[in-house]
Amino acid sequence: MESLAIKVAEIYVPTKRRGTLDSDKVDLLAESILEEGQKIPIQVRRGNNRYVLIEGMHRLEAMKALGEESIEALIVAARRH
Repeated sequence: MESLAIKVAEIYVPTKRRGTLDSDKVDLLAESILEEGQKIPIQVRRGNNRYVLIEGMHRLEAMKALGEESIEALIVAARRH
């Protein structure tokens, strides 16, 4: 599966996922991404005029913290829950 760059602003994070955010982990990931780049793409599914985050919330938040406008992502086929 190939990854592609998508705009951070087009990614929706479901409410239930936001409660599991660990700010220390985001800080560590941001530092790692700054030094080595994004190693693992996030996973998203297509939604209504946006992408819905499936996996990679901490990577997404780290990229936002770094001021990045796009992120590498895999678009997966996933059902709505």
